Amino acid sequence: MMEKMKLKRFCFSLLSIFLLSCSAGKSNGSVSKEPIKYDIVVDAKGSGNFLTVQEAINSVPLLTQKEIRIYIKNGVYKEKIEVPKDKINITLIGEDKTKTILTYDDFASKKGARGLGIGTAGSYSFAITGDSFKAINITFENSAGAVGQAVAVRIDGDKVFFENCIFKGFQDTIYTRADSSRQYYKNCYIEGATDFIFGASTVLFEGCEIFSKKGGYYITAASTTINRPYGYVFMNCKLTGNADKGTVYLGRPWRNDAKTVFIKCEMGEHINPLGWHNWNKPEAEAATFYAEYKSRGKGASQSSRVKWSHTLTDAEVSDYTIEKILNGWNPIQK
Repeated sequence: MMEKMKLKRFCFSLLSIFLLSCSAGKSNGSVSKEPIKYDIVVDAKGSGNFLTVQEAINSVPLLTQKEIRIYIKNGVYKEKIEVPKDKINITLIGEDKTKTILTYDDFASKKGARGLGIGTAGSYSFAITGDSFKAINITFENSAGAVGQAVAVRIDGDKVFFENCIFKGFQDTIYTRADSSRQYYKNCYIEGATDFIFGASTVLFEGCEIFSKKGGYYITAASTTINRPYGYVFMNCKLTGNADKGTVYLGRPWRNDAKTVFIKCEMGEHINPLGWHNWNKPEAEAATFYAEYKSRGKGASQSSRVKWSHTLTDAEVSDYTIEKILNGWNPIQK
């Protein structure tokens, strides 16, 4: 009997250790973490609080100062979604970035209620007007295809952070619209054709893959205003694509004061040796600030770059920190 009791205690101890390690979420020697808690769960199959993402966002209290965490289970959610200006501090977390898909198929020339085109700003699949928004592990898509401007995500809010997300579109995939908006993209995948990252916001892309689709010729079209010290900054990113060799420019100026900088980025052979285009506006050459620092890869040669672009010095690149680029905001600061 005593031996049986000892055996039971031993087995119970092993089970307890196993359950404890699972609940702590240890992996590769990481420190134990508390289980992730969500305020709202979205599931198109009906097991959550809401069936749609928009319903979940609508349920968030106005101007809440508390972070509201919305968990979205795997599924294809075909919705035209907006985070309104009075819905702040929202975090969306997908179950799996390749299987949690928010998609719609509007496009700029599509006729609206008055019989007129809805325009580029109205073509979004997902719009963010509220501040302090965060998304993790989600695919944002405009599935309209090669029909002209068709925005996957339009951002007007300030302090917007995307981590480990996927953005899919063709022309005008990400519209960083507001001059006052600061945005940070960490370890994301962004694909498109023409001007697929465009707008006036101050944006840092770090550790992202930027994929240029065949048929497009420009990655960025910044419209930075003259009073902003930074526009688009790509840091430690990888520029890939299926576009033809030497056909894709790093950027062209939507507004003459456009600012776009690539720091320690790997560039594929699809990048045009000239690097930058003036959008047939010679006067923009003196106003833009287009620069690189330690580019590498088949498309990185500086020997043929346009004369009006810049190569940053070690001293100049020291000014490109998260805090300086985003004017004091550091979304990953612990």
